[in-house]
Amino acid sequence: MHVVSIDKQAINEMPRVTFPGRIHVIAAISQVKSAVTALRSAPIVGFDTETRPSFHRGERHQVALLQLSTDTDAFLFRLNKTGIPQPLKAFLEDTSVIKVGLSTSDDFHQLTRLLPDLHPEGFAELQQMVTQYAITDMSLQKIYAILFQEKISKGQQLTNWEAPQLTAAQQQYAAIDAWACLRIYNYLNAGSFIPQESPYYHELIEQE
Repeated sequence: MHVVSIDKQAINEMPRVTFPGRIHVIAAISQVKSAVTALRSAPIVGFDTETRPSFHRGERHQVALLQLSTDTDAFLFRLNKTGIPQPLKAFLEDTSVIKVGLSTSDDFHQLTRLLPDLHPEGFAELQQMVTQYAITDMSLQKIYAILFQEKISKGQQLTNWEAPQLTAAQQQYAAIDAWACLRIYNYLNAGSFIPQESPYYHELIEQE
């Protein structure tokens, strides 16, 4: 049996990804409608969320950020400031726009804790998709590295997503995570990835 997988050392030697587009931070309810209107011009968008990390037993935070990205623009919705207003709820439930994410069930769980009557629809799950290409790695960083030989830095993952202002580094990280999902989806759907031609294609050695 052959699989496509990559190790951390190979990723660490790769150049770092930078987000090539524009980043829009949506921190007020009054900004939500125009942001959603802009997103509706794209048939497919990338999706992700961020939650402030918990470092103490029993501590749990609500989802703080929702990222939606087209090829050129990433919209970072600061849910800790806006909640999930109706235009954003309607977009997340709209089956006519494909939203592409990774491990989306975890995101849905966080979002429905914030808004119990939210019913996300129209989502594509990358973890299901990549298995059709013999890819066994399930993290966004590894999948992206396999396809594009670039490293998504995870340095901002455990930062405070409820901070009064998001730093430039946080904005880059958040934008990349959503945009990368879209780029992976489009690349695979275009037939651009042939597992047998990947440098990370190898025979799976079963552990005794």
